[in-house]
Amino acid sequence: MIVRPVRSTDLPALLQLARSTGAGLTTLPANEERLAHRVGWAEKAFRGEASRADADYLFVLENDEGDVVGISAVAGAVGLREPWYNYRLGLTVSASRELEIHRQIPTLFLANDLTGNSELCSLFLRDDQRSGLNGRLLSKARFLFIAEFRELFGDKVIAEMRGMSDERGRSPFWESLGRHFFKMEFSQADYLTGVGNKAFLAELMPKFPLYTCFLSEDARNIIGRVHPDTEPALAMLKGEGFRYQGYVDIFDAGPAIEAETAKIRAVQNSQVLVLAIGTPGDDAPQFLIHNRKREDCRITAATGRLAAGTLVVDGQTAKRLQLSAGHAVRAVAVSARG
Repeated sequence: MIVRPVRSTDLPALLQLARSTGAGLTTLPANEERLAHRVGWAEKAFRGEASRADADYLFVLENDEGDVVGISAVAGAVGLREPWYNYRLGLTVSASRELEIHRQIPTLFLANDLTGNSELCSLFLRDDQRSGLNGRLLSKARFLFIAEFRELFGDKVIAEMRGMSDERGRSPFWESLGRHFFKMEFSQADYLTGVGNKAFLAELMPKFPLYTCFLSEDARNIIGRVHPDTEPALAMLKGEGFRYQGYVDIFDAGPAIEAETAKIRAVQNSQVLVLAIGTPGDDAPQFLIHNRKREDCRITAATGRLAAGTLVVDGQTAKRLQLSAGHAVRAVAVSARG
């Protein structure tokens, strides 16, 4: 498997993936025109023709047969062209000595605090490929790209995680809050944001703080929680240093997690090594390996052996990277445990 930049020829495969994601992945709508537009912008970004505000680095996971089986992306910056909204979970205190009442009420404040940060987004892997290192490669490959081209990204990276919804795609948070202001189904609002129609957010979203005690119990209970399908992705990002700091999605209340870019494990621990071809050994650890290219970027996961500034890999790994012995690579252990 290799992770590489998206190409226009991938559009049919992307559309098929988008149709299988279900609700919750707003940045990958099943809309051919919108996906084609996004692929075009991604190609510009990889060529260095897009500003950070517009840069959308869209990657695909490709098997050795050339089939696209997954997708992931990282945006250069959010909110520099259109407002970026989240709810910040805070606290309102009401007190009266005379009545001997002291109440602490969790409160949602509409915020644009995460503006300007880079964002991990659009992570999706085909069901039949969710085994081995595939998921970790698809997700963590982005960190090697960020480490190699650090100047293209912000000082902080965020990720909005999918919130709770039922088997029909209904969100308790949306039913208790959003529906009253938008008068549409959660899936429709989710789709509209995905295809770029975000103006209605500013037009219809309540600007005043919202006391969570006015929400249904089901809605209150899922604030900051992820969908069960998203729990492995959340655990993986926490292992890289991401933390929940009280920001949630305005539609489904899924958590927005964040990390300082320089302190992300795979960014901080990655190193530039000389590629050598040989036999890594039976007990060799797994590495993420990047060929250090931008437009022709290729990243894979494979066993490797560190030896005096070199990374020894087998011939198949070098072939996947389209490199030969003596080329420089950027590499990091797949996980903190090696």
